[in-house]
Amino acid sequence: QVQLEESGGGLVQAGGSLRLSCAAHGSVLTIHSMGWDRQGPGKERELVAQMTESGVTEYADSVRGRFTISIDTRKKTMYLQMTDLKPEDTAVYYCNADLTAWPRRQDFYGQGTQVTVSS
Repeated sequence: QVQLEESGGGLVQAGGSLRLSCAAHGSVLTIHSMGWDRQGPGKERELVAQMTESGVTEYADSVRGRFTISIDTRKKTMYLQMTDLKPEDTAVYYCNADLTAWPRRQDFYGQGTQVTVSS
């Protein structure tokens, strides 16, 4: 059984930085892709960033150039480095992963971590 554990959220002033982490615990054989979604107050859930096993990345237009996604495959951990944070980045950030974990390939989701950016 695989669980995704997020950490690194918190309260930060506008212009500040945070680094989110998402660790995959369990019998992970292959990481096919990992990514972050977020849902702000009164907003729909949206893709923030995604990274495939071949290193292809995708970012939401609103965060491109400010956020950087990376994966440490040895640690089975994904990171989201967030810089120049804005109040509109305030949201619950959710980790997702497309993994092969015995006995099959499937999608996993984290519980979410709150990021609050004050103006």
